[in-house]
Amino acid sequence: MTAPFIDLSVHHQPKGLSDRIAYGFTKMLRWTADTFFAERYGHRAVVLETVAAVPGMVGATINHLACLRRMCDDKGWIKTLMDEAENERMHLMTFIEISKPTLFERAVIIGVQWVFYLFFFALYLVSSKTAHRVVGYFEEEAVISYTHYLAEIDEGRSENVPAPEIAKRYWNLADTATLRDVVLVVRADEAHHRDVNHGFANEIAGLPVGKIAECPPHAELQPNWKQAA
Repeated sequence: MTAPFIDLSVHHQPKGLSDRIAYGFTKMLRWTADTFFAERYGHRAVVLETVAAVPGMVGATINHLACLRRMCDDKGWIKTLMDEAENERMHLMTFIEISKPTLFERAVIIGVQWVFYLFFFALYLVSSKTAHRVVGYFEEEAVISYTHYLAEIDEGRSENVPAPEIAKRYWNLADTATLRDVVLVVRADEAHHRDVNHGFANEIAGLPVGKIAECPPHAELQPNWKQAA
C-alpha cells in the first residue's frame, strides 16, 4: 500500500504557562512509557490506546452538556471528538489482536484509565485549551512512537505479521496487508488527531488553526438501529 504522507516535523512550540504545563506533563508520561515498555511497541500501543481513547469522549461529553446549558451550536466539535474516541478505540481493538495483553497489563489499564479519566475531566473543566494542547502533544509523541515501531519492523526486530481482520475491515486494507500497513494508517490517524487538537487549542486561544493532516479513509461504525434498518 502507498504510505499516507505524514509531516513528521510538526511540533507546536509551547507558548505561555498553559502550553508549558501541557508539554511538561506529556514528556513526563513519555518518560514513564519508555521506562515501562522500552521497545515493546505492541504492548505499549495496547496500554496507551486505552488512554488515548479517553480525551475525545470527555471533550465530547463536556461540550455536549455546555451546548445544552447555553442552548447553542457546537460548531461540529462534539462529532469530531466522538469520532476521535471511536478511532482510538479501534486502534486498541487492532493491537489487542497483535499483542495479547498480560493480566498485569490489564490491571495497569484499569488503574491508569480511571486515574487519567478523572484527571482529564477535571482539567477540561478548568482549562479546555490546556486539555486540547495536552492531547495535541500526546499525539505528537504517538506519531514518534509509531515511527519507531515502523523502524523496528523494517529492521526485523519486530515480526511483520499479517494484519488482523478487524484492521482490514476498518481501514479497507488488502487481504495481503501486514502489521506494517496497520502501523502506517494508525500513525496517519494520530497525525490527524494531533493537528485537530492543536487546532482546537489555538481556536480557544484566538490563534490561527493551521493545516490539519488528512485522516486515512476508514469504515464508519454504524449504530445498531441503522444496522437493523
